[in-house]
Amino acid sequence: MDTPAPRSTRTLTPLVLVFLLSMTGCFSLGRDAPPQQHYVLGGSDASAAARALATPSTQGAQELEGGHVIGIRSVQVADYLASPFIVVRRGAYEIGFSDYHRWGENLGRAMNRTVAAALAARAPAHRIEGAPWPSGTSPDVLVQVKVLRFEGVVARTSADGESGAHLLATWEVLGALDGAVLARGTTDVWSGGWVPDDFDGLVRLLDASLDTLAAELARGLEQVLTP
Repeated sequence: MDTPAPRSTRTLTPLVLVFLLSMTGCFSLGRDAPPQQHYVLGGSDASAAARALATPSTQGAQELEGGHVIGIRSVQVADYLASPFIVVRRGAYEIGFSDYHRWGENLGRAMNRTVAAALAARAPAHRIEGAPWPSGTSPDVLVQVKVLRFEGVVARTSADGESGAHLLATWEVLGALDGAVLARGTTDVWSGGWVPDDFDGLVRLLDASLDTLAAELARGLEQVLTP
């Protein structure tokens, strides 16, 4: 009785070779791809100054002098920002995710840490705690920040102006016990002068915009906490 096995073997062998060659091409492309670059927030001059002022010993002294305890809740980010990829907007509706330029940590937690440090520098009479705050901490007021945009913006034509960085965020100061809204605001920061594909420059601009957010939060807190 005849068996078709030899014929099937002759048919499959070229297919296997094609598959192996295609895989070789994929690996070759992977080796030629540029390396991934990772970025963190908190490296601007303003952030460095904030870190220098917001030390644990300083915070403890401030609390003893009668300052308030301010808890910064976890920053909420728009869904499209909740990824490791740095976002670049082109036009009103198109956004791009950079495969090779990524955040080195969770973006919401990075913002929380950076804003808390910048706010501590601007409100030295108070103790600032970013979520999650230490066990036993009882904030007097809470701050909730929602970030709607945090991205580079590419100008397609001269009519669009210059390329830059855009931060858009809303914030509320809440009573710690009842959650009542004591103050609220919107921070909209446009920083021009970005050269597209200069991601180090983009991160610097975005980082600095968080200091502006902290400054507006400090003014809102002052209105609430001043007798």
